[in-house]
Amino acid sequence: MAEPNLVLGFLGGMLIGLAAVLLLALNGRIAGVSGILSGAVTAPDRFDRSWRLLFILGLLAGAALYRFFSGALPVQIETGMPTLVVAGLLVGFGTRLGSGCTSGHGVCGLARLSPRSLAATITFMVFGMLTVYLTRHLF
Repeated sequence: MAEPNLVLGFLGGMLIGLAAVLLLALNGRIAGVSGILSGAVTAPDRFDRSWRLLFILGLLAGAALYRFFSGALPVQIETGMPTLVVAGLLVGFGTRLGSGCTSGHGVCGLARLSPRSLAATITFMVFGMLTVYLTRHLF
């Protein structure tokens, strides 16, 4: 029998893929979370802002439902708030620099066979692995 974490990971991946397909099919939009969040703040019309806010609300509701049914979150955060704030700002800067985030490039862009998204995803992965190695083994 498969481990529960493997099953949950598989189901979570299926839901992310389904959400990306439905957003593209029904709304003609790419499910890049950083772009959706940015547009929720800057969107000029009410409809554009509404679907973005509902998408973000769905992301938060998913985490809340997981916590409600399992009693815990699947990750342990072992760092302080200042580190989290700096990390969040760096991720925000990176998404602007890379013209998208891991969901936009890694999920939607790769599914559309975008060369730019392939380059961005490889860059995300290499620097993510490098960051983990440096923080765990050198610092």
